Amino acid sequence: QLQASGGGLVQPGGSLRLSCRAPRMITNTFAPKTMAWYRQGPGKQRELVARITGSRTTDYADSVKGRFTISRDNSQKKVYLQMSSLKPEDTAVYYCNDDHENYAWGQGTLVTVSS
Repeated sequence: QLQASGGGLVQPGGSLRLSCRAPRMITNTFAPKTMAWYRQGPGKQRELVARITGSRTTDYADSVKGRFTISRDNSQKKVYLQMSSLKPEDTAVYYCNDDHENYAWGQGTLVTVSS
């Protein structure tokens, strides 16, 4: 139900913008919902990276503060993750969901940070 895209291979220090769409959610459901990006690195557990409330209050994991920015477009039912100054440790499959993980996990999008 939630479709993440935009991943790829990037060099350390580079940038990527991830997108998440929720085509089956109606706008009145999506707009007030706190949405989040998660990631799961190799051999690691899935972790919360960033979240954004319906009023666009944001918070971030300490590991990405100052480098990642989450945003949303309610009219298109999309959530974005702008990632800058990427590090090899950011390598992971990135997923979106709401902040209570209520939706089925999609395939995610793979981000590989490597020279």
